[in-house]
Amino acid sequence: MSDQAAGAPATAGLSGRRLVLGITGGIAAYKAAELCRLFVKAGASVRVVMTAAATRFVGPLTLQALSGHPVSQDLFDPGTEAEIGHIRLADQAELVVIAPATADCIARLSAGLADDLLAAVVLAGKSPVLLAPAMNVNMWENPLTQANLARLLGPAGGGRFSTVGPDRGELACGWIGAGRLIEPAEIAAAASRLLAPRDLAGRRVVVSAGPTREPIDDVRFIGNRSSGKMGAALAAAAAARGADVTLLAGPGTPATGGVTRVPFESAADLERALAAAAPGADAVVMAAAVADFRPRARAAGKLSRRAAGATSVELVEVPDLLAGLGRQRRAAPSGPAGPFLVGFAAEVAGGAAMDDRAGAKLREKGCDAVVANDVSAPGIGFDAEDNAVTVLFADGARVEIPRAPKRAVADRLWDLFAPRLARGDHG
Repeated sequence: MSDQAAGAPATAGLSGRRLVLGITGGIAAYKAAELCRLFVKAGASVRVVMTAAATRFVGPLTLQALSGHPVSQDLFDPGTEAEIGHIRLADQAELVVIAPATADCIARLSAGLADDLLAAVVLAGKSPVLLAPAMNVNMWENPLTQANLARLLGPAGGGRFSTVGPDRGELACGWIGAGRLIEPAEIAAAASRLLAPRDLAGRRVVVSAGPTREPIDDVRFIGNRSSGKMGAALAAAAAARGADVTLLAGPGTPATGGVTRVPFESAADLERALAAAAPGADAVVMAAAVADFRPRARAAGKLSRRAAGATSVELVEVPDLLAGLGRQRRAAPSGPAGPFLVGFAAEVAGGAAMDDRAGAKLREKGCDAVVANDVSAPGIGFDAEDNAVTVLFADGARVEIPRAPKRAVADRLWDLFAPRLARGDHG
């Protein structure tokens, strides 16, 4: 059995969805035109709402041409409001994206104001709202702005609000720092993630991410170059699809919202964390780069180069945690098949050789799937923002996911795993 090579774009979740694009009065408003183009290109139906201040920076005619619909601007427009247009916009929107979201916009939404069309649409709606902040760094860091944003992101916001950005860099005012509107492609990808299917709702998912550190002494360790970014992306994507996610996070693994984070340092720490988290899980994804060897004994203090035998460290094998999970599942005589088990294979060569090694790992470890990638390839190795992977399944299927940001790759992986999990095609 063989699946066709496939890869979903980062905006695949926008196809056929109904969006409201709110544009407020900041210099970054000019980037909203590109964002609108990306939404339409992804297959979304886009209705643009502009504040009066926004029209000072970019013309409504531009957004009308890009969206294919008239631009809404006035809460008291006699034509649209004859049909209570702001309520219709609020009811029809599956997602409201505000880019740029200025300090003034965030403050007014936090206060529950509805004295312009965009604020009224947000207050009258129940759909998620994605804010892409953009402002001067001092305005962004002002405690009042942060308090207003925290109010929206907290219980008062009803769970509707989320943010993407801002970025750091040179601002239009000449300052350098946080406050720059994040790139339109990243806003579009974030919008797509918010509209992701909830096909993991009610599932318990465990993801391991990052490197292990095996101590030589109290100062030094044996480690590897894994950043944990791919595992963190997988955890975030699963959480976005409704899963209850536990992220076992090695050193340096990025922060991820919406998950239970359990830190670990060594393979022994990870083994204990797995023993606590894996039982009862519906899926276990072992994206962590676990050491194959560790020092037989840990030296106290700091080894000196002048000490006898300091130049020699005896190594012993680390227990194979992935294989252990596979053995536990196979040993169960009856009952549930155990979790859907996914391993990762970081290789230093692609092509048929990578497939052969990944296939051997799939069989030897008792996995349902192995995700292989060539970490020696430029731009997709350790600590890179992108990845490109080949997925081999125990049922013989093979899927290639071409280079894309790691979060997009994570979404595509769950597109593959979730249906198998639902069908019980594992164990």
